Amino acid sequence: MIAAPAVRRAGLVASVFVLLLTAGCTGGSAADQAGDHRLRVAMLLPPRSGLSPFSDDAFKLSRLGIAETLVNLDENGAPQPALATAWSRVDGTTWRFTLREAVRFHDGTTLDASRVVDVLRRAGTARPKPRILDGIELSAEAKDGAVVVRTATPDPLLPQRLSSPQLSILAASAYQADAVNPLRAGTGPFVLTRLDGTRGAKLDRYDQYWGGRAASAGIDVSFVPDGTARTAALRTGTADIVEAVPASQLALLDKQLYRTVSMPRTNTLYLNSSTRAFADPAVRAAARAAVQRDPLVSGVYEGNADAARGLLGPALPWAAQRPARVERPAGPATGKKIVLATFSDRPELPEVAATVAQQLEAVGFVVEQVVREYAHIEADALAGRFDAFILSRATTLDSGDPVAYLASDFTCDGGFNIAQLCDRAVDQAIKAAAVEGDLTRRRALILAAEKAVLETDAAVPLLHERVAQGNAPGVVGALFDPRERSLVGLNTRRTE
Repeated sequence: MIAAPAVRRAGLVASVFVLLLTAGCTGGSAADQAGDHRLRVAMLLPPRSGLSPFSDDAFKLSRLGIAETLVNLDENGAPQPALATAWSRVDGTTWRFTLREAVRFHDGTTLDASRVVDVLRRAGTARPKPRILDGIELSAEAKDGAVVVRTATPDPLLPQRLSSPQLSILAASAYQADAVNPLRAGTGPFVLTRLDGTRGAKLDRYDQYWGGRAASAGIDVSFVPDGTARTAALRTGTADIVEAVPASQLALLDKQLYRTVSMPRTNTLYLNSSTRAFADPAVRAAARAAVQRDPLVSGVYEGNADAARGLLGPALPWAAQRPARVERPAGPATGKKIVLATFSDRPELPEVAATVAQQLEAVGFVVEQVVREYAHIEADALAGRFDAFILSRATTLDSGDPVAYLASDFTCDGGFNIAQLCDRAVDQAIKAAAVEGDLTRRRALILAAEKAVLETDAAVPLLHERVAQGNAPGVVGALFDPRERSLVGLNTRRTE
């Protein structure tokens, strides 16, 4: 009887989901009518900024094949050609990028160096600035048909940085006053023809795509934060590709319907180091010592995760070489009142928060829990209005390199510093890693920076996620990308 309301709710959401997909498929193109299939995709999070590339919405533009960047990354994080076909380092702070020829935006205009320069300028002045540019000052100019990019200080990973979906290149028509609208403005194999707020989107194949003709006639997207509803859509055949099937739902699925991927994504307990209880390092140490990871992995995630030994997980095998760190003795926690918050869009996180709250209460903390949808809690988290916040955070999302994540989350000027951490030693360690160009030395410095962060106890890593992606029978060519940049490619299609 307790489960009945949840079942009814899931059925209602799934029914709405089916209606959205049906609506997205109406009014199909001639290609649809000729027999080509459209893909039905259920995505986890709705857009928060109208699919602006300067926000996290940029990754939807990338995953759906709408927009592209100058550079791509291969499986090992090395830069590969995309809208730029070649690049060279002119001097310590200057790079030259050669653009691909005959690339047209979805509105029919042509890609050229001046268009790229304008996009990079807008990204550098956007507020908030794309996090890939945290701590980076760059300028760009068009010269002899190429793009010349200069940075204020040497940046050995600039090509990787320019692979971030937040630096996607859109047509001039996309930029309207202070807003960015990607409708019919990308260069990818699919053109965004409609965005229905936070409900769904419609994409059609772009037959003039420089890389060739996509196998699917289009994509009908629904944004479905409810994990039970996404799973139901996969089970009932009303979705072809489903993002982030909750670990708690995997037992309900045939194993042929999903695949798990080790992700560079860590669930972390951020402790507000600037005010109230956790301004005291000894109290932060008490929270760190109270956390037990095994119950989270075996209970909440049913074994589909890895207990965290650091901020960086098994998706980066070299992180296992991390140096030993010194743990501060725990201080008294009895009677310390804290507010622990998280968001509901990832269904495991409220369960993680409830379990962590019990562990903290066991050592004397008095815990108040707050759970909201991410769109309604992010601003308060960034403003430091909670004592503790549990976040599922991609650690190499933007550049394929953890330095951008470390700088964004843990430096004094970081744009995503939920822990409100400002520590000179941490800043220096992250800066040392950022300027190192040799890959082996860079990785050693990254692990030293991780050590510096963890020794403040402002961040307590909990676990590393394995994400399950659902594929319906007959779907071939779907992309399984641990960096969450690719989902639908040129060859992704339904065969039945």
